[in-house]
Amino acid sequence: MTILVGHRGARGEVPENTLPSFMHVQQLGIRHVELDLHLSRDGQLMVIHDPDLRRTTGRHGRVDHWHSSELTQLDARRNGPPCAQPCPIPTLEQLVLACDFDHWQWEVKSASRKRSQQLVQAIKQLHDSHKLHGKVTITSSSRSVLRAAQQLAPEIPRGFVAERAWLEPIKVAKRYDCALLVLNHKLCSPARLRHAKQQGLHVSVWTVNHAKDMRRLASMGVDSLITDFPGLAIATLQQG
Repeated sequence: MTILVGHRGARGEVPENTLPSFMHVQQLGIRHVELDLHLSRDGQLMVIHDPDLRRTTGRHGRVDHWHSSELTQLDARRNGPPCAQPCPIPTLEQLVLACDFDHWQWEVKSASRKRSQQLVQAIKQLHDSHKLHGKVTITSSSRSVLRAAQQLAPEIPRGFVAERAWLEPIKVAKRYDCALLVLNHKLCSPARLRHAKQQGLHVSVWTVNHAKDMRRLASMGVDSLITDFPGLAIATLQQG
């Protein structure tokens, strides 16, 4: 069975990376989610995709220039699907306390060496304090992030986010002892999928939003499928 993973919660159905989005996924019965992390000015892990606030809140400035108490007061409904209630930016801790998923993909975007280390250390602290062992994978397309995770939190599984074939995604994933290959669905050929599985990698494909692609990739045998539309994915895969 292909596992369904809610992308940024349910990005296409409820405003992304907000508590209502993840609660929607939970209500659908999906037990796996993906989200994005940045640090606030006071070192809190904030659940937001972009390094700045403009796209989802309409406010100016970088996430790391704002205090977490300020960020959690901002409404992140801008440019998302309609939602009647305000959708604040959550801290990761708020989200973990509110939702109990079987598995989380925590994606960290590109960062400097120092910033990568700060992010990984914050993740490790939260991961350990909330006893999330076996429930989290740190994912990134950044070598500096994967290297920091490998060195500072080796007990937390890692995943390489691969968008371009010329980077030899399977080799990169193995170089950083990744358990997950988070593969752009356009790169997921039967041969690459077979090779990745032979290397012991769980293959999670993103972002799969059309029913025909969902059916094709599930029949190909991908391990998990990341989608903005988990409701559509459930209905599509139930139909076979």
